[in-house]
Amino acid sequence: MAYVVDALGGTGVFRGGNEPTADELRDRIKQGLPYRSFESVRARLQLTLPEASTVLRMPARTLARRKQARRLDADESDRLYRLVRVAAHAMAVFGTEEKVAAWLRRPNRALNGEMPVALLDTDLGVRQVDDVLGRLEYGLVG
Repeated sequence: MAYVVDALGGTGVFRGGNEPTADELRDRIKQGLPYRSFESVRARLQLTLPEASTVLRMPARTLARRKQARRLDADESDRLYRLVRVAAHAMAVFGTEEKVAAWLRRPNRALNGEMPVALLDTDLGVRQVDDVLGRLEYGLVG
């Protein structure tokens, strides 16, 4: 959970400034994460604006409105959390954000030649990517 909180902008994003519990994290997602959480994740995973926009299913105009309002809505926050959760799993497998960022953009045979980042816009896609990461973690995929 520490990586997730850090990637979302650190404990300052959450009340009290401490690492949040799962309940506090869920409540914050429902309230909408700050736009700076989006910027933090995008920078850490080296995502282009179009890549991040696709994963969150946010057209450029909506993204501009969220930037101005300085807050994501609950659905967008949930998709951002999903992305960070996958990144945390990938960090456990690969060890560095640079390797994670590269892996997310590399076409993967286990995903029918798709780039993992392209699948992260749906829950089913996230599950597929998590499954591949799990197999890599246990040495079952080359």
